[in-house]
Amino acid sequence: MLNKVAFGAAITFALSTGAFAQEKMRISLQLPLTSHLGENLTLFEQEVESRTGGAIDVEIYDSATLYKDKEVPAAVGSGAIEAGVASLTRYVGDAPVVDIFYMPFLFNTEEKVRAAVAEGSTVRDTLEAEIAKTGGEVLYWQAYGGAILLSQDEPIRTPADLEGKKVRVFGKTLGDFVSAAGGAPTLISGSEQYLAYQRGTVDVGMTGVSGVKSRKLWEVMDTITRTNHANIEFVVVVNSDWWAGLSPEIQGQIREAAAVAQEDVRDRMASIEEAAYQAAMDNGMTVVDLTDEELAAWQAVAQPVYDAYLAAAGEPGATVLNAMTGN
Repeated sequence: MLNKVAFGAAITFALSTGAFAQEKMRISLQLPLTSHLGENLTLFEQEVESRTGGAIDVEIYDSATLYKDKEVPAAVGSGAIEAGVASLTRYVGDAPVVDIFYMPFLFNTEEKVRAAVAEGSTVRDTLEAEIAKTGGEVLYWQAYGGAILLSQDEPIRTPADLEGKKVRVFGKTLGDFVSAAGGAPTLISGSEQYLAYQRGTVDVGMTGVSGVKSRKLWEVMDTITRTNHANIEFVVVVNSDWWAGLSPEIQGQIREAAAVAQEDVRDRMASIEEAAYQAAMDNGMTVVDLTDEELAAWQAVAQPVYDAYLAAAGEPGATVLNAMTGN
């Protein structure tokens, strides 16, 4: 078995002598490279190219230049592109179980999140097995933080504040939550939300605070309500056939690169969110925290969302929900 240094040297020699062709790994990303997911993907690129001695040439197509986020699962699954970054909820059509992370207020501590996303956990294994049925294999997970609400002129403190308002959502279950709270959900891709707020297509926004910073959403919204009603997770997915065509040695090197990138973004998530909140406030946004009574009002409307999830996700949904609640 070659060690890492020897393996890298062997690959470099083979490339220089033309012993085998360099393999391209194109990755579609909806966010800009300046976002924390973009920075994390750049780290992954560096790790892969270093560990494989350049045998894998990673190309990142950021800001939805190739595919919008909703198009990534099909593009990767069909082999139109080797890899892509997608919000978990973009797989909900084929794998309803993925929306476990959007169950209102279920992931209300860092400990719960880390337990669910850990390698070998019931939640992670179940979700990845369902995603694999679409022709894509999860390479690693990218933390994105808690979900927040955005508004203009006044905060969204209780479900009553959503009544009659159109709300940007990025998944079915989040839409169910908005409906249960009295709002009108509107599915809008992440790359399109700035224009949606600017044009008044929706009245209220929903995203992660890091997205506020990377997309400069303070230019079109002025208030953040820190609800943290869901935990947003992205996954880096590779086409199953492309992956199977790589040698075990190359797969191992990419897996190691993925592990480095995954740990880096997870460990930095708290500081990333803190910096994003500060940037939002520095650019004139007001950040509102809920009182215990206001939080309870949101939680009180959530039960229909859980019922709908279990009906859609079936046995896999019951499995992961039981794993999270201990039932």
